[in-house]
Amino acid sequence: MPKTSAGILPYRSRDGRLEVLLVHPGGPFWAKKDLGSWSIAKGEYEEGEDPLQAALREFMEETGHQPAGPLLPLAQRKQPGGKLIDAWATETDWDSSRLVSNTFSMEWPKGSGKMQAFPEVDRAEWFEISEATRRILPGQRGFLDELCKKFSTSS
Repeated sequence: MPKTSAGILPYRSRDGRLEVLLVHPGGPFWAKKDLGSWSIAKGEYEEGEDPLQAALREFMEETGHQPAGPLLPLAQRKQPGGKLIDAWATETDWDSSRLVSNTFSMEWPKGSGKMQAFPEVDRAEWFEISEATRRILPGQRGFLDELCKKFSTSS
């Protein structure tokens, strides 16, 4: 069975332009990476667990925010590594400066024997779609494309 993740893709309209909220992974591996390294807020879930409930839990853990609006299902996407991601879009205007992320621990520097804690998400930012497409992990770009299509048909 491939690993599965579920996440939330918040969106808003600013001056008639669609923007999405992406998160940047925390920790030393991602510290100097930007383009092609951002993601929707998501996390793994177990077989038998409700993917939507997992998406809401992971979004809250990674951002400190619980979306309240209707959730629009997006098509599941298979990532280059084989993981499957379920996602939902929701309209919100959450202030990303209020980010509060859970943490994880790892040995750092590697081989030092010292454990350090890092935020799972170190930044959350709103991007217009063209910029979000440059920032998001390539395997997740399909979520942006699908949201744009849904947004343009509902306007």
